[in-house]
Amino acid sequence: MADLKEKLTNTTDSTSEFDENDIQQNKTMSIFAYLSWLVLIPLIAAKESKFARFHCNQGIVLAIVEIIAWVVLSILSIIPYVGWIFVIFNVLLSVACLVLAILGIINAVNGKAKELPVVGKIRILK
Repeated sequence: MADLKEKLTNTTDSTSEFDENDIQQNKTMSIFAYLSWLVLIPLIAAKESKFARFHCNQGIVLAIVEIIAWVVLSILSIIPYVGWIFVIFNVLLSVACLVLAILGIINAVNGKAKELPVVGKIRILK
């Protein structure tokens, strides 16, 4: 169990690559990145902030993964006799995405640019 926790929490921390003023000014904007469609707020209001864009990327990737998995698992859940298994997977996935969003918010509040476990290496925004 300790190995799993270590694997999940030992992700790349690139905070040193960001300007401290940018981090301090855009912590609040970065929080919005993990709140579903509110990711649009920092994309528009803090579009010059590398720190906010980092967290926007994390939030967008997390949302895309959750939406795609939700659609696939919802379709599979209509299969007679075994569909309930996919319903359980869907619930577990939702909980996992909530946990990742909370981790992202904690990182943003603490001024960290730390990748999320599992989905953090995926880049959509530059």
